[in-house]
Amino acid sequence: MDGGGRRFPHLVTDPVKVDVWSDVACPWCYIGKRRFEAGVAASGVPVEVEYHSFELSPDTPVDFEGSAVEFLSGHKGIPLEKARAMTDQVTAIAAEVGLGYRYDDIRHTKTLLAHELLHHAKAQGRQLETAEALFRAYFVDGGHIGHVDDLVALAESVGLDGDAARAALTDHRYAGDVQADLAQAVAHGIQGVPFFVIEGRYGVSGAQPSEVFAGALTQVATEQSAGAR
Repeated sequence: MDGGGRRFPHLVTDPVKVDVWSDVACPWCYIGKRRFEAGVAASGVPVEVEYHSFELSPDTPVDFEGSAVEFLSGHKGIPLEKARAMTDQVTAIAAEVGLGYRYDDIRHTKTLLAHELLHHAKAQGRQLETAEALFRAYFVDGGHIGHVDDLVALAESVGLDGDAARAALTDHRYAGDVQADLAQAVAHGIQGVPFFVIEGRYGVSGAQPSEVFAGALTQVATEQSAGAR
């Protein structure tokens, strides 16, 4: 779709592969997810999306004692008032894409186990639904995403088998996959998320406007179509 809203019927119909590095406790990652989805819809380009693990704060305890604003203040070494202003700003931006962030209810935690669940969900063909559920649980519903029991309940809510999810989280069978994602992020030079890699060739850093995603997808699809002819 161009600026006038016209679709491109000549583009190839094979899905464009998009690899997304994100952290489920990253406010910009959820905003970026919504903007990316809007860009996909505007472009009319079919996509295949795969989420990859990234830890913004790997030293976070599973049960952090304090609020998300207090964590941000300590993590960045800034006054509590400035941290509150930052979260207020990102909450307002999230609202623009239909997300109702509730920072006072956030239960900040280490996200490593949640990433293991995302890999388990990918193996079961339910990764996209699980990613959405994790983001919503953390930023909107005040859920805890660092405990096995809570993650099993979340897995069941998106149609995954609870016993299988519990087994995967308990024996950490996907821990190696998480570490491989983290290593690949380093290899790509990714220092912040969200980070979108389109067809392994083009990188889009940050929660860019939907028009940026639409333009990038259209460009890649056009190139693929030209190569197929």
